[in-house]
Amino acid sequence: MATNGHVNGVSNGVNGTRQNLIPSASRLKKGRALAQDVWSIYNVANLPADCINLGQGYMNFSPPQWIKDAANDALATVVANHYSHPKGRIRLREAIRNYYSHDFGRDLNVETEIVVTSGANEGEPYDFVHLNQYLIQEGDEVIMFEPFFDQYLACVVFNGGVPVYVPLHPDMSKDKPTGDDWKIDFDELRRAVTSRTKIIIVNTPHNPVGKVFTRLELEKIAALAEEFNLLVLSDEVYDTLVFDGKEHIRFATLPGMWDRTVTVESAGKMFAATGWRVGWLIGPSWIMHPTLAATTRIVFCSNSPMQEAVATGLEQVASRGFIENQLQEYTERRKILTDALDKLGAKYTLPEGTYFLLLDISDLKWPEDYPFPDSVLGRGRDFKACWFMAMEIGVSSIPVSEFYCEEHVDIGENFARFAFCKDTETLKRAAERLQALSRFLR
Repeated sequence: MATNGHVNGVSNGVNGTRQNLIPSASRLKKGRALAQDVWSIYNVANLPADCINLGQGYMNFSPPQWIKDAANDALATVVANHYSHPKGRIRLREAIRNYYSHDFGRDLNVETEIVVTSGANEGEPYDFVHLNQYLIQEGDEVIMFEPFFDQYLACVVFNGGVPVYVPLHPDMSKDKPTGDDWKIDFDELRRAVTSRTKIIIVNTPHNPVGKVFTRLELEKIAALAEEFNLLVLSDEVYDTLVFDGKEHIRFATLPGMWDRTVTVESAGKMFAATGWRVGWLIGPSWIMHPTLAATTRIVFCSNSPMQEAVATGLEQVASRGFIENQLQEYTERRKILTDALDKLGAKYTLPEGTYFLLLDISDLKWPEDYPFPDSVLGRGRDFKACWFMAMEIGVSSIPVSEFYCEEHVDIGENFARFAFCKDTETLKRAAERLQALSRFLR
C-alpha cells in the first residue's frame, strides 16, 4: 500500500495532485505552447463586461444568409452528414478549381493540386508535418517575417524545425504611414539564409501589419528561393480584403515559383465563417501528395456539410458580386476606425489589406502605480498598454510584441492591433470611446 504521499513511486503534489509524472516535450516550451498566450490574457472573461472587443480577429456578424441556407440544405441530406474524401468533397474541389484557376494562370487539377483542410490553421501544420517527414531534418530552418501569425511558430517548432526571424522594419516618420512603410531589409534576409534553410513563410496581405507585398518584394524573395532551393509557404487568406486599388500578387504565379509554393486559403476569412473551419491548400502534386497522407492520418476529413456550403459560396460569389460588396463594407469599417484615430491625433499604420490596424502606442502614458495583473508584467510595454486601454477606455486590442522573438520585442512593443471585422455600430461605439485616449497621450 502506498504511503507518505507516494503512489506507485510517484510523489503527489499539492492537494494530492500528481506533479511531473512525465516531462513534457521541450518543443512545447520552444513553441510557446506552455506559456500563457495573448489570447487568454485578453480574453473577454478577463476584461470588463462592457469592453468592446477589437482584439481578436473574429466577426460579430454571421455569414451571408444564402451561404447559411446552403449549410442548412447540406445538413438536410444524408451524404453530407458523413465522411468526405480526405482530399475534400469533390464539389468543393471543383469550385476551388473554377474560382482560382484564372488567378493562378493554370487549370488546377482537383485530384492532385488541391487539398481541403480543417481551416487554414490546419493547412499550415499539415504542410510542416509532411515536410518534416520528407524534407525537414531536425534542426532545419524556416524563415518567418516578423511580426508573424503566432501559429507559425508552433507549426515550425512542433515538427522539428528551427524558426529564423527577419523583422519588417516600420518607418513611422511619415504623417500617414501605411502597410507599405513596413520594409524588408533584403541584405538581412539574405544573411538569414543558411545551408539549413528549407522554407520561407510569406503572408500577404499581412496579419497584423496590413501590408500587401509589392511585386518587386515578392520577386526578390522568389529569387532567393530559386537561388537557395527553398520551399515557400504563401499564406494568402486575406486575399479578398485588399484596399485602395492595391494589387494582390499570388506568389505561386511568379516565374518558377509554382513548383516550390504552397498557397493557403480560408473560407472563414472570405465568408465571415471562422467557426466553420474550412480551408484549402493549392500547390504542385509533389507537395500535395504527402500533405494528403498527413491529412488522412490526422483528421481523415474536414467538416462535410460546411464544405458543401463553402462550395455554394465559391460557385455564387461572382454572380452575386459578393467579394466587391464585402470589400466596400470593410472599407467603411476601416474608415470608421481611422477617422476616430485621425480625430484623436494618434499615429497608426493604414492597412492596405486584411481587417487589422496597428496603433502606435509609443506615446501612451499611464500612472506609474497602475495595478497591472501579473500576466502582463515582464513582457513588452504593449502588454501594459493594451490592458490599460481595455480597462480605462473600454476597447480591447492585442499587443503586437507577442508576434516577435525576444530579440525583436522592442519593435513590436510600440504597437497595438485592432480588428475592424465588426459591425459598424460596434465600431462607432469603439470610435467614441477611443477619444478618451487623449488624456493619456503625451
